[in-house]
Amino acid sequence: MVHRSTLVAVSTAQLAAQVAGHVVAVRRRRHFDVPLMTGSPEHLVRDWLWFGTAYSGPPYLLGLQLWAIARLLGGPDDRARWVLRWLGTGLTLGYPSERWNRVRVSRGGLDLLETPIVATGWSCAMAMAVLARR
Repeated sequence: MVHRSTLVAVSTAQLAAQVAGHVVAVRRRRHFDVPLMTGSPEHLVRDWLWFGTAYSGPPYLLGLQLWAIARLLGGPDDRARWVLRWLGTGLTLGYPSERWNRVRVSRGGLDLLETPIVATGWSCAMAMAVLARR
């Protein structure tokens, strides 16, 4: 069984990538853009409240992730592990659905600031989904 501390470390790194992604998205006006739904640069903050930005999830998901990490810091917690597993799974599928994430990990779209944020967030999301399994 994977140590709780490893899951906490990976989940914390993923959360940090999302916070950094949020700051970059707001400064660079990177609204969410997924199939069938697109935000707008003019309503970036409003859209973030419900759908997130190009590089971060909405605040209610970030809060849920923070809650689960805090619970695991206190000791073993199956509910927190379950939450991180499903958040990791959702984020693993969500990263490639976002247009700006696909651009930033493609050969011609590398950016010194945005690409590492996307790569860290996506890889940590995959690790969260795997490590949180029982």
